[in-house]
Amino acid sequence: MAHASDGRSLEFKLPDLGEGLTEAEIVRWMVEVGDVVAVDQPVVEVETAKAMVEVPCPYGGVVTARFGEEGAELPVGAPLLTVAVGEGADGGAARAPRAEEPGTGEEKSEGSGNVLVGYGTSEAPARRRRVRPERRVSGGAAAGGSASGTEAVGRANGRVRAAEPVDGPVPVISPLVRRLARQNDLDLRELTGSGPDGLILRADVEYALRAAAAQGSGRTAAQEAGPHAAEAAREQATAAPATTGARASSAVPPGGIRTPLKGVRGAVADKLSRSRREIPDATCWVDADATELMRARTAMNAAGGPKISLVALLARICTAALARFPELNSTVDTEAREVVQLDHVHLGFAAQTDRGLVVPVVRDAHARDAEGLTAEFARLTETAREGRLTPGELTGSTFTLNNYGVFGVDGSTPIINHPEAAMLGVGRIVPKPWVHEGELAVRQVVQLSLTFDHRVCDGGTAGGFLRYVADCVEQPAVLLRTL
Repeated sequence: MAHASDGRSLEFKLPDLGEGLTEAEIVRWMVEVGDVVAVDQPVVEVETAKAMVEVPCPYGGVVTARFGEEGAELPVGAPLLTVAVGEGADGGAARAPRAEEPGTGEEKSEGSGNVLVGYGTSEAPARRRRVRPERRVSGGAAAGGSASGTEAVGRANGRVRAAEPVDGPVPVISPLVRRLARQNDLDLRELTGSGPDGLILRADVEYALRAAAAQGSGRTAAQEAGPHAAEAAREQATAAPATTGARASSAVPPGGIRTPLKGVRGAVADKLSRSRREIPDATCWVDADATELMRARTAMNAAGGPKISLVALLARICTAALARFPELNSTVDTEAREVVQLDHVHLGFAAQTDRGLVVPVVRDAHARDAEGLTAEFARLTETAREGRLTPGELTGSTFTLNNYGVFGVDGSTPIINHPEAAMLGVGRIVPKPWVHEGELAVRQVVQLSLTFDHRVCDGGTAGGFLRYVADCVEQPAVLLRTL
């Protein structure tokens, strides 16, 4: 195997994967140190909060180092591997592209420019980072009570590294932790994480915030009561975090199996929690006789040509209903306090995979016929099961169809896929006693449920939408008359 002799070593960093993603977990390395790689050859498989993706390296040459073990989480911009490129690497065939900066004569490496999951393998734009001066906890601050809350935690248990500025990205377990710290003006560079290799966990941030709150209340009481009371308050504040932490941890039963909420499952948990927290939802439901819909599908598939799936027919009904009740194809702009009605239908549908629940998106579903919808549902479902959905195929839906009948259940109250305004749930279709044309008969019955954002419409609109869907299920000719 050839190695670089007179070339140079280039560092390939985890690229910006877009869609607001800031971290990825290494699932599988596809190269070893010493392997020769070609330009744009996949070198590592990572899992983000959106999907599993293979990351191609924009350089060709010999792998001289890898950073991060399988299972480790890396922030965007962290080194992935280094590649020796030049004449000595693979006989000069795997040379990285180079460009000369105008006016300087200095060479810089460039990526191949090919596309990585829709975002490109070229170097990501530099991330702005505020330069902080070195901070030291002086003896005067400790005695006078003027140190920050995070410095107070450091005096209590040594979890702060205020005197040692951290260079490069701070290792944080999830974007949610970064947001929690940002909302509370907490500097993550002053914390020492309790996770593997110093990874900052949510518990570390919450611990620091409790300590800061206790320290702040201690200073307030001390200032009002005088110098002797101030010293006692500071001692109480120093001991408070340990007591608070003990009470918090005692609420969790000992033992059991702990599964980190990260990757796809963590993203789903965050989105569902946000939906429940922000959207005032309501649910209505109705039973419908699906006998005629099932007969119509059988007749369509007996005529030859591609088979039409049931979910495609339900999707076709959804898009027709949204055309009549467009209020449900909208979102709420909370900052502007406006309801934004959308002019296209990107239909999400729930798909259960080995890695958890994902919601692939059928783009422009309103412009597709039943055959086109069937093909796209099949493609996205298979891609989801393989874990190969791109972030673009998992975002941007405007309405979601959830066919939970495949799990053998009759009904459910769906949680809205934030920031959408509604979700239609479909239960299993089973033979049940039903009054048909004035007589009791056995019919194929399905329960339909609609959860909607009560900010975008009232019950009359939601009920009208659901009734129209039920009418199309019971009499497919209704759909044909309104197309």
